[in-house]
Amino acid sequence: MLSKNQRGKLHIFALGGLDEIGKNMYVVQYENDIVVIDAGLMFPEEDMLGIDIVIPDITYLIENKEKVRGIILTHGHEDHIGGLPYILRQLNVPIYATKLTMGLVEHKLREAHILNDTKRYIINNHSEIKLGSTLKATFFNTNHSIPDSVGVCVETPEGNVVHTGDFKFDMTPVNEKVADIHKMAEIGRKGVLCLLSDSTNAERAGFTGSERTVGEGINEVFRKAKQRVIVATFASNIHRIQQVVDACQLYGRKLAVVGRSMVNVVNIASELGYLHIPSDLLIEPDEINRLPANRVAVISTGSQGESMSALTRMANASHRKVEILPGDTVIIAATPIPGNEKLIGRTVDQLFRIGADVVYSTTSHVHVSGHGSQEDLKLMLSLIKPKYFIPIHGEYRMLRAHAQLAESVGVRPENIFICDNGDTVEISGGKARYGPKITTGKVLIDGLGVGDVGNIVLRDRKLLSQDGILVVVVTLSKANGAILSGPDIISRGFVYVRESEQLLDEANRIVSMTMEKCMKDQVSEWASLKTSIRDALSKFLFERTRRRPMILPIIMEV
Repeated sequence: MLSKNQRGKLHIFALGGLDEIGKNMYVVQYENDIVVIDAGLMFPEEDMLGIDIVIPDITYLIENKEKVRGIILTHGHEDHIGGLPYILRQLNVPIYATKLTMGLVEHKLREAHILNDTKRYIINNHSEIKLGSTLKATFFNTNHSIPDSVGVCVETPEGNVVHTGDFKFDMTPVNEKVADIHKMAEIGRKGVLCLLSDSTNAERAGFTGSERTVGEGINEVFRKAKQRVIVATFASNIHRIQQVVDACQLYGRKLAVVGRSMVNVVNIASELGYLHIPSDLLIEPDEINRLPANRVAVISTGSQGESMSALTRMANASHRKVEILPGDTVIIAATPIPGNEKLIGRTVDQLFRIGADVVYSTTSHVHVSGHGSQEDLKLMLSLIKPKYFIPIHGEYRMLRAHAQLAESVGVRPENIFICDNGDTVEISGGKARYGPKITTGKVLIDGLGVGDVGNIVLRDRKLLSQDGILVVVVTLSKANGAILSGPDIISRGFVYVRESEQLLDEANRIVSMTMEKCMKDQVSEWASLKTSIRDALSKFLFERTRRRPMILPIIMEV
């Protein structure tokens, strides 16, 4: 919590997006005015067993909700808008977004039944919005892998703070809309106090390639394909979807859209005019097998090898409407999100086993990143000319690499702040330093539960997944505490009972001896009895099996 003596100071901090890929959420605060930039989600890490998604901890914003003037969204990707349905339930503030981003957000809020309760304002690169009495935001167009992406300039009494959003510099964009380079230069000329800039590709040399080159690669694959073409990509990559539509038109193929999120995005983007699909081009998935194989293409989700995605189910022959056949061509038009490499590799292997021809980014030019590489990042730094610099949106090594790039174009090393989530950069009188730490963390979403699964539950899930569980049931006499039945031991995921009868008999004997000793020592509290059983049995089982199953004693009195 920022104290009262922080008045007259500018604070900049992240509640998510630093030292990680995803759940982007950045905050600019001056006195009693707070503006939030983005509200994303992150997909769970391998050790987050059973967790669906992860969102930022917004405790600080809830505690200061009367100061939060709004949430500005830079673009429509899940790692920037995916947390909104959960966050807006606790923090009902206005949201500001471009037309396409707002269309995608409104679909989410409608599904969450909070659309009518949320104030929404559409912005563009000419918009100016006042946020409280001290902050004002203006915008500039950027290039990314989804249209309608913007950067944000927040004007504060201390100076201008610029947030780039996700960006690259594409001189030949698919939608013909180039970045507002002149406006960026004008913002830089007027003076920028602090820049927050996307670090995802800070380790990659050169400029990131143009989306237009991918269209050429996709056309080449379509030209050579003898049977059906199945393209897997991110549902939100509207440029890529348009390129597949164009290839279908060029080579006389009908297009089926498969996967719930893909269908939703195609419908929304088409209605808003960001996708141009001839009415006679689309077919239903049911019609795929009725047409000649060389006249059909499919676009689907599953570019990250997700277990329940359309492509993975097709590869495993478990999709209800589409099955991949020998001779089909599969294009995976995406690069792996860090951590997803094994999932994608498994899917690619399965596709090859079926007999499909698989085209992916390491073997063909069917994908370029939406994030700027080193030369893009240096160009942004040179245009904006910030006094202070905070690299954002990336793991620590990426933030570090971006900091080095900033030094190379003239930002002084002492003016660069590599932060963790919750670290504040405090600026007063034009001078910046690290300020007080803000409470933040990860809120885990499991089914309909928001934040009800914490580290202890995850630890139990990990223990259960590794060594299983033993349930020990004992019935005692209420009159004299004697054992009336049991102990009965139930094993799940620990050992196969029929082959381990001797082990379980010995375990039974250990429990009985422990209970008798407790009774002799006049230990009657159930908590103490359970602890004694758990300790004795755990020690015995580890000595015999080198495993530590979860032990759950159940004591009943009759």
